[in-house]
Amino acid sequence: MAVVEVRGITKHFGAVHAVNGLNLRSEEGEFLVLLGPSGCGKTTLLRMIAGLEEPTAGEVLIGGDVVNGLPPRVRKIAMVFQSYALYPHMTVFKNIAFPLKAEGLDPEERREKVEWAARLLDIERLLDRKPRNLSGGERQRVALARALVREPSVFLLDEPLSNLDAKLRAAARDDLLEFQRRVDITAIYVTHDQVEAMGMGDRIAVMNKGEIRQFGTPGEVYDDPADTFVATFIGSPPMNLLEHQDFLFGFRPEHFLPREIAPPEGGTPLTYHVSRIEFLGSERYLYGHVYGVSEKTKVIAMLPSTVTLPVAQEEDHEFVVVKGKMRFFDKETGLRTSPRPL
Repeated sequence: MAVVEVRGITKHFGAVHAVNGLNLRSEEGEFLVLLGPSGCGKTTLLRMIAGLEEPTAGEVLIGGDVVNGLPPRVRKIAMVFQSYALYPHMTVFKNIAFPLKAEGLDPEERREKVEWAARLLDIERLLDRKPRNLSGGERQRVALARALVREPSVFLLDEPLSNLDAKLRAAARDDLLEFQRRVDITAIYVTHDQVEAMGMGDRIAVMNKGEIRQFGTPGEVYDDPADTFVATFIGSPPMNLLEHQDFLFGFRPEHFLPREIAPPEGGTPLTYHVSRIEFLGSERYLYGHVYGVSEKTKVIAMLPSTVTLPVAQEEDHEFVVVKGKMRFFDKETGLRTSPRPL
């Protein structure tokens, strides 16, 4: 295991500032997620940690040592890419053994390491197959095994599940986390998928336009977003944001409830006009607007299937924002502010 740290890391591609003076530090054995939209700089940051890109400014430290200028092979890292990059003409065994052969290990030691990694990832039965005969999830495990045999201090993963279908991706998340915990290694994982980030990360660095907007646990970035970008990027559906006077206030759809079922401690009452209802099996999504503030702004409420209270479309209803769940933001900067009276 090793701690990964970047200090004032910057990367410019001509006039494009991909990463702007970031500071970030992992913990040993942590599963750290870099989350953000396409073009936010997360993959560029990962590639600088790996040694595939040289920073314009700043330092990369792995295990306390500055590694700027060192090639990837001496940084004690292993990287798994979105494409898996398996050699189609080689068997699974030869794909996994390839980096060991490049390092000059003798055949017997290579075999021992390949078999160890294959047992760990439950792919022993696949060693004689070619990549074309594997499923997407099996290819991912082969790519992980190939990285693991090098006995790295850090795993770097660049959207490794994005090529899988939704059902397989959910299973692969669980497999990947179980694997990371078993080998007890620091992992840095890049994704644009907030479900992956929330479900897998010990901590999440939410990025946008080359900057880290918030760094914290999944609970912290969801419950206490640092700004309006994090509030609306994290969560599905996202946080409702309404304009009032010189500030914005927001609340999560699951914290906006009919008055009849609101918690006894109460909250902020709002008159809610429901224009449309979606039934999604485990929950209902209600779409509409509230009177008195931002009446043109769509507001979403989310009711679990356990709530059977009838709510009619094209009617007004008394709803409540659960006490303590409203968040306030500066209208100009989008940054969190102290509570304001409505």
